[in-house]
Amino acid sequence: MLKILLMTLFLTPMVLFNGWMSVMLGILMICLYWWVGGVSMSNLFFFDMSFNTVSYILVLLLLWLVFLMVMSSYKLQHTLSSSVFLFMVFLLLLSLELSFLVSDYLFFYIMFESSLIPTYLLILGWGYQPERLQASLYFLFYTLVASLPLLICFFIMGSNLGTLNMCYMGFYSYLSTYLFYGFLMLAFLVKMPMYFFHLWLPKAHVEAPIAGSMILAGVLLKLGGYGLMRVVCINLSQAMAWAPLVVSISMVGALLTSFICLCQSDIKSLIAYSSVAHMGLVLGGVYSLYFWGWNGALIMMIAHGLASSGMFCLANMSYERVGSRSLLLTRGMLSLFPSLTIWWFLLSSVNMAAPPSLNLFGEISLINSLVGWSVWVMILVGFISFFAAAYSLYLYSSSQHGSAINSITSSNPPSLRELLLSFLHWFPLNLLILLNWDWV
Repeated sequence: MLKILLMTLFLTPMVLFNGWMSVMLGILMICLYWWVGGVSMSNLFFFDMSFNTVSYILVLLLLWLVFLMVMSSYKLQHTLSSSVFLFMVFLLLLSLELSFLVSDYLFFYIMFESSLIPTYLLILGWGYQPERLQASLYFLFYTLVASLPLLICFFIMGSNLGTLNMCYMGFYSYLSTYLFYGFLMLAFLVKMPMYFFHLWLPKAHVEAPIAGSMILAGVLLKLGGYGLMRVVCINLSQAMAWAPLVVSISMVGALLTSFICLCQSDIKSLIAYSSVAHMGLVLGGVYSLYFWGWNGALIMMIAHGLASSGMFCLANMSYERVGSRSLLLTRGMLSLFPSLTIWWFLLSSVNMAAPPSLNLFGEISLINSLVGWSVWVMILVGFISFFAAAYSLYLYSSSQHGSAINSITSSNPPSLRELLLSFLHWFPLNLLILLNWDWV
């Protein structure tokens, strides 16, 4: 892990000299280094840093998406704030890397909270509308207020047990109570987000720049899932006691947000609410406490991170040409930009878990675990899967079919960079399903 962190730090001088191509090549080099297995897959512990399969996959997803973030924001290279923007991206990359790699709960909490600062500055500094101030404050205070009980719980655990190392937290299980365990979960439920705690997410997505939306959907929501996986292992009996409430709210919330998606006229808002629905399935899989559920939750987090990030990129490409995110104005793109329409179709198909995408594999695993947990959940899961296809088709047909407005007939065709960006989101989603996932 140390070599990866050092490679990330050594890219910082490139940021200060505004070397956009050097930065992209450097991040791609790190991604390839991880992909070919430059780091052992065994558990390693060094300077309070742990390394396991879940950390490996999520850090690889983080590096890949940061590379795509820099690629999608390439138009900022000629602005005065481009170096500041790249520096914020690298601060976020470093804090999220450490969040996934550390083995101490207090260090994890510090890195978990420090990722808020660059994300807040990305939304506030490079957002689109004046409402970005309200959206960034929503994002900041929802997370801060919910994570304060988590810090107090970590202090109590450390004083009673004498350590906050994640390897020894199983010894604390006899001390934790129902309410104490609820406070441990709260910060991560807000981060995912669980229904009732999701109000910050659509606001943050709508007002964030393309890089902010990509990192929010691709990695920051997965940080909540990773934290829940760490917390569940502290006390399995308390996790089983909380499971009926958490799974019920997440399933009903996923269904309700699917209905909300069908009422949206804003493209980014629709994609943001679909993220809440997908994270509801992930939350149900984690709290089913089955191997199928955890396996499916991890696969769904990877698949959703790539698919949702790709759809936000396509939404940004449409916004740059139309000047609006409204589905009423963004229509008829099929007759103008057919090369973008094929990527809308492919990523919408992935979003509805069509074969042979990784989303299908994750959804099958989650359905198995949830039906094993309770047969009655099958009714809700069936409706959630159906409406996922409904709002994905609604998004595709509304934006691509119909008659285009006259103001966009003279827009620039998609560049090679934009087509490559779409391909680099879609290709891993259909490549990763070929892997052997038995080791997850």
